[in-house]
Amino acid sequence: MGTSATDIVNGGISFWYADDGLPAVRPPLAGDASADVVIVGGGYTGLWTAYYLKKAAPGLRITVLERKFCGYGASGRNGGWLYNGIAGRDRYAKLHGHEAAVRLQRAMNDTVDEVIAVAGAEGIEADLHKGGVLEVARTPAQLARLKDFHAHELSYGEQDRELYGATETAERITVADAVGSSWTPHGARLHPAKLAKGLAAVVEALGVTIHESTPVTEIRPRHAVTPYGTVRAPYVLRCTEGFTADLKGQRRTWLPMNSSMIATEPLTDEQWAALGWAGRETLGDMAHAYMYAQRTADGRIALGGRGVPYRFGSGTDNDGRTQEATIEALRDLLVRFFPTLAGVRVAHAWSGVLGVPRDWCATVTLDRSTGLGWAGGYVGSGVATTNLAARTLRDLVRHDSGESGPTELTELPWVNHRVRKWEPEPLRWLGVQGMYATYRTADRRESASHSARSSRLARIADRVSGRH
Repeated sequence: MGTSATDIVNGGISFWYADDGLPAVRPPLAGDASADVVIVGGGYTGLWTAYYLKKAAPGLRITVLERKFCGYGASGRNGGWLYNGIAGRDRYAKLHGHEAAVRLQRAMNDTVDEVIAVAGAEGIEADLHKGGVLEVARTPAQLARLKDFHAHELSYGEQDRELYGATETAERITVADAVGSSWTPHGARLHPAKLAKGLAAVVEALGVTIHESTPVTEIRPRHAVTPYGTVRAPYVLRCTEGFTADLKGQRRTWLPMNSSMIATEPLTDEQWAALGWAGRETLGDMAHAYMYAQRTADGRIALGGRGVPYRFGSGTDNDGRTQEATIEALRDLLVRFFPTLAGVRVAHAWSGVLGVPRDWCATVTLDRSTGLGWAGGYVGSGVATTNLAARTLRDLVRHDSGESGPTELTELPWVNHRVRKWEPEPLRWLGVQGMYATYRTADRRESASHSARSSRLARIADRVSGRH
């Protein structure tokens, strides 16, 4: 039994909002205003930053400006992976030394527990379950990469990571053709929209002003410009991730990379018994065009991967609507991983954009000469990284304003990292389309060859893209 396109809820922001309901939209900005800190973007980065700043300095006047509603972007559409990965760690090791990158990794490990602790303390019910992250290999080449990956993570101090063979992997989750896996405890499943909505409510209750339906068109020192007025503040913090290209002068700063997801109907007890997955780990793989999945609190599988990776001119989607070919590709991927689910209905499909810097490195920055700050470029690892970025922005602002000195967070190697802009069109579009076509071809060749050697095509794509 298959799934026809008419059976699928396509878009509507994401399954997470279909499940939990869209929030009531807060009023827009009503005219010119002033604040001590203005935050542009009401996703995880902006909301966490407002939370930590207000907690540290309750007297601060903080305004959040959001063009749709809080959690409209990647924060309400992601795969729900709260885990310890951070984009750019290896590059930071090369630039600042291995020990600096180890400190960054330790901070990310701690961040997973920080999010869980704050959600508990603030009463945010986000379906959190700390089952860790299981990344599987399904071909000889993937297994070789997995073993290298596992050893690499150990070198950054992650001594509680475990390497499994085929039998041990199957005892956790029954993935077809799995020949091995690597598991870390530093990961949790969550419901993205519940976290975004809960965090926005907590921040507002603390006294932070949130204006939704308020697009910021330009950021300049001490000014956030909107069609309804300008908010003036000594600090203007850009927290716009995949939508950064819509701001004046930021078209080539971060590339809005598209990622797509599907969610199945709830599985039966018998189907879950066949799959295992009792630990509710988040699940990924070692393919070049990788997938990510979770077992949701209501017993579905939510699975994602790259569909149409990039829209010409840094375009973004229309409320998450997804091409039918992408939905079918993700459904095929689901069945390849779990053949017993061939008859399961796909209930929902959606897409969103994530921010990708030219060197694929997440960053957090405060320019002390202008008061302009920003954080992002998470390359899909933002659910936890946003929290670390927000605490770092808090410390940078407090240091600049004389409220505190440098902290361990402000000394991390991703702070104040700068990178060149992306190429202009059509080079940008051609490059990204070619890169992902090459990765998909590399995955097909590895599956067909049964060789333990990674495809040379993937190594070429890595070099061209700037990922390595």
